[in-house]
Amino acid sequence: MPVTEFATKELYKYQNGFNNHLESEAIQGALPIGHNSPQKPPYGLYAEKLSGTAFTAPRHENKQTWLYRILPSCAHPPYQPSPESRAAQEGADTSKLRFIPNQLRWDPFDHNEARDLDFVSGMRLVAGAGDPTMKQGIGMLVYAAGKSMDEKSAFYSADGDLLIVPQEGDLNIRTEFGWLLVRPMEICVIPRGVKYQVQLSGPARGYALELYQGHFNLPELGPIGSNGLANARDFQAPVAHFSEDYGATASEGSNSFDITVKLNNTLFHTRQAHTPFDVVGWQGNYYPYKYDLGRFNTIGTISYDHPDPSIFTVLSAPSGVPGTAVADFVIFPPRWLVGEDTFRPPWYHRNTMSEFMGLICGGYDAKKGGAGGFVPGGASLHNVMSGHGPDADSHEGARNASLAPVKVGAGSCAFMFESCLMVGVTEWGLRTCKKVQEGYSEESWGGVKTHWAKPAGKEVRSHLAE
Repeated sequence: MPVTEFATKELYKYQNGFNNHLESEAIQGALPIGHNSPQKPPYGLYAEKLSGTAFTAPRHENKQTWLYRILPSCAHPPYQPSPESRAAQEGADTSKLRFIPNQLRWDPFDHNEARDLDFVSGMRLVAGAGDPTMKQGIGMLVYAAGKSMDEKSAFYSADGDLLIVPQEGDLNIRTEFGWLLVRPMEICVIPRGVKYQVQLSGPARGYALELYQGHFNLPELGPIGSNGLANARDFQAPVAHFSEDYGATASEGSNSFDITVKLNNTLFHTRQAHTPFDVVGWQGNYYPYKYDLGRFNTIGTISYDHPDPSIFTVLSAPSGVPGTAVADFVIFPPRWLVGEDTFRPPWYHRNTMSEFMGLICGGYDAKKGGAGGFVPGGASLHNVMSGHGPDADSHEGARNASLAPVKVGAGSCAFMFESCLMVGVTEWGLRTCKKVQEGYSEESWGGVKTHWAKPAGKEVRSHLAE
């Protein structure tokens, strides 16, 4: 596939900054000066605006990017329903979500390398809430793939922004904006509508959260101040990189490109005569980006009590209610714990938010036992107001542990997709995948000990008796 020499040299360079106005050109002079859409853009390119928000969104919320490309995106034959639509074949019909109060946990999901699936065909909807047609809600997914996408193919989702969390295997993601190499312990976000292709160096597995409404932001720091958690400077966006593979007719087979789109969790397909990766330059604040989780600055107590897990929030997608998120992405990386007379693991609680957890590597300090355990590649779901917390063994260990400063989670990283929405489970997640751990709640908390001891010489008095 012919590319420019300059673009090849820039393949894995990145620009830094979160939600900043960035620009990149693979050939000097590709970006017009002083005009977004001049009468004749440089080098005979087409100007195409990619809007991530309504035109009239407030200036501080407005997301848009101008792409300067060889041919516009609209130059393709009509889309047709795809026979590979997972909504039709994999029990992912969101109208049939099962909303249940029971705690759920899954064994590691299959790698699928023997099934010869790529990133798109290997993605499965496990749980979700809302309706992508109304641009409301989220989808919680896992992926497992054993091969790269075809070099003459691309995919985009019209449903929402996709946050990808690799657990095993590197993802070499080619986007319209350029390339992103995303490894385990890194994450990336592909905005709604951006075309991309995923190349693999071996079997890959991980998690993803699709955001049907709004976009991810950095959480406000409040009393923490100007530093801490994820810093804007550590987010990276690709530099422009393009191909000149165009001009053939779609009927010529090997010279055409397969384009797949996901709309309302259903796949559609077309073949077009030119590559979708023909953007020579771009400028704006709507672009794919990645982040190294190792750069997260954890915050914690140095006196007493265990802070809320919100102190581990990397990205947040706010709802219309102040301080309440449609989706938070939270991590639990290696960190020091101190605290006087304080229970160290996450305490027992019932939450108005839904919590979907996964484990990228290592072990989780609040889950040591249970039916099969909470292990890398697996997941758990604790729905709205479903009680949960450390399993019995973890509680006893923490209750009797010395309170000297200790570093927990060495070599480990768990994460959580947290949402204010009540989350339903798909047929695939509940039955088809055959990974749900039976007896999870009983084996985790059925053995919780009673430590209550009635004080000697004390009478139980009732105000009703008086």
